[in-house]
Amino acid sequence: MEKIVFRQKDESIDPTLFSIKAEDMAKSMRKDYSESSNRINRRTQIRKFYDEILRLDNIAQTRPNSWKTVEPQLHLVIAKAAYARGRELVSDNFLSFIKESVLQVKKPEDLRIFATFFEALMGFYKLYVPKN
Repeated sequence: MEKIVFRQKDESIDPTLFSIKAEDMAKSMRKDYSESSNRINRRTQIRKFYDEILRLDNIAQTRPNSWKTVEPQLHLVIAKAAYARGRELVSDNFLSFIKESVLQVKKPEDLRIFATFFEALMGFYKLYVPKN
């Protein structure tokens, strides 16, 4: 899986982030899902992480001065993904995606990019893994 990078060298958002990159990530996760005997990366499991990112993004965007509270909770998502990986609920690719994404988030605007990318990923994942 190619590393997901939100911003280009000039700090602008990668124009293909929400299309090509999100679709490639969904395809990679579909491969992990279809190759697993116990069906890791079920949509319901991935959706839990998506919902958590949306919740944190909502807090960061609507409550001034909340970043000091949101940022540690965001980093906790890495530990939750590691736990899910340990229980064989998500793939190594998904764990890497969560970790690499969280580590790119330095301010609320970055969290908004992450949440929007995750939204695009969920759309493509629904297309490629329609039922699970």
